[in-house]
Amino acid sequence: MGCTYSVYGLGRKKKLSIPEVVVYVPSMRIPAQCDLQRALKGLIPRDLIDRLSCLRNRIALIAEDTGGSAITELRQALEEYLSILIGLTKKEHGLEDLVEFKWKNLEDGRQETCVANAWFELLSVVHMMAMLTLSEADTLMIPKDYSGSGFRVVSTDCKRDAVDLLLKSAGYLEFGVRNVLSRIPAEIKKSLSKDLQDGVLEAIAIQALAQGTEIQLGLAVESQKATLSVKRRLACEQLIYYSQAYQCLSGCDLGHGYGKKHTWFIKWKFLESKAAAYYYHGLVLDKSNEPTCHISAVCCFLAAQELLVESKKACISFCLSAPVTRAPPLWGVMKHLHQKIPEVASRKSQMYGYLLEQEKALQSLPDLPDFQLSLRPDDYELPGIDPAWDCEKWENQSQSLKEHLKDCEDEMEKE
Repeated sequence: MGCTYSVYGLGRKKKLSIPEVVVYVPSMRIPAQCDLQRALKGLIPRDLIDRLSCLRNRIALIAEDTGGSAITELRQALEEYLSILIGLTKKEHGLEDLVEFKWKNLEDGRQETCVANAWFELLSVVHMMAMLTLSEADTLMIPKDYSGSGFRVVSTDCKRDAVDLLLKSAGYLEFGVRNVLSRIPAEIKKSLSKDLQDGVLEAIAIQALAQGTEIQLGLAVESQKATLSVKRRLACEQLIYYSQAYQCLSGCDLGHGYGKKHTWFIKWKFLESKAAAYYYHGLVLDKSNEPTCHISAVCCFLAAQELLVESKKACISFCLSAPVTRAPPLWGVMKHLHQKIPEVASRKSQMYGYLLEQEKALQSLPDLPDFQLSLRPDDYELPGIDPAWDCEKWENQSQSLKEHLKDCEDEMEKE
C-alpha cells in the first residue's frame, strides 16, 4: 500500500560529529517494527489497521532517515497517529492490551521496550513530541551564522520562540505524567524504559521551565528597562526550578548512560543559576548604607565566584559523559556573569576589606529570597478521536455486507 514510501534518502551515512547543546534533549525514542495486522485482524476494520500501521511506519522511517531533524513532518504524523491511536485506549473497544508495541533508541537503534499496552504507546508518542519540541528550541538557540563582529547572535524573536517551545514541551510531559502514565498498571511501569520514569519526565518538564527562565534573564540583562530586582527574581526562580528538577531525579534509577548525563546537566545548570542568584542578591544588598549589608554582599559575590568555578567543572563532566557533546560559547546571562562576577568580587572585597576584618563574626552567607514561580507548562489536550472509530458505521458496513451476500445467494438459487 505504499505505507513505507519516503522522499528521504535511504542508507545515508551519518557524519561523525560532536553535537553542541544549549537546550538539553534526552535520548529520543522512536517506534520499532510491530505486527498490528496480526493483533487486530478481524477486530476492527482493515482500513483502520492499515492507517495505524502506515502512520507508525512513516514516523519511524522519517525519524531514522533524518535523525529526527524533520520536526514539522514528524509532528504532523504524530498528531494524526494520536487521533487514531486513542481508539485503542477506549475500554468499550476492549483492545487496550492486544498489541505488543515496540520502541527503540534513535541514536543507537537499541530496542528498549516491548509492552502490550495502548497507554504505553500513547505515552511514548507524547514523549517523542516533547523531545522534538525541545530539539526545535535547541536549534533556535544555536545560530547557523555569525555576525560581522565575530560574535554569535541569536535574535530576540528566536529567544522568545524558544521560550514558547520550552513551555510547550513541558506541557506535553506534564500531560504524560498526569494523564497517561497514571493509567499504566504498576507491574508494566517496572518494565518501562528508564527515560519514562515519572521522576525523569517531571525533571525534564521542570528543567524546560528553568531554561525558559534563563533565556528570559538573558533578555532582561540586555534590556535597559529591566530593574535589578527583576534580574534577581528571575535568577532565583531559575535556581528554584533546577532545585526541583534535581529532587525529581534523586529518586530515579539513573545508572544508564543518558541518566548520568542528564544528572550532570542539572548539576551544571544548578551551579550556574545559584551563582547568578547570589550575584544579583549581592548587588541588591550592596545598595544599602548598612555596613552589615556590605559584608553580606561581599559574601554573596565570593560565593558566586566559587560557584562559577564549580559550574565550569560540572560543564566539562556533562560534555564528557556519554554521549559526548560540546558546550556552546558563552551566551545570554552567563556570558555577562563570567565577566562581571570575578570583577565585582575582587573590587568589592578590596573596597570592604576593612569591614570584613572588623566584623568577622558577621561573615556568613545570607539566605536567598523565595519567589513564586512565574512560568507554567502550556496546557495540552489530545486531539479528537478519529471518526473511523464510529462503531455504528462498522455495524452498518457489516450489515450491508451480510445483505449483499444474501442477495447473491438468492440469485444463485433462482438460476
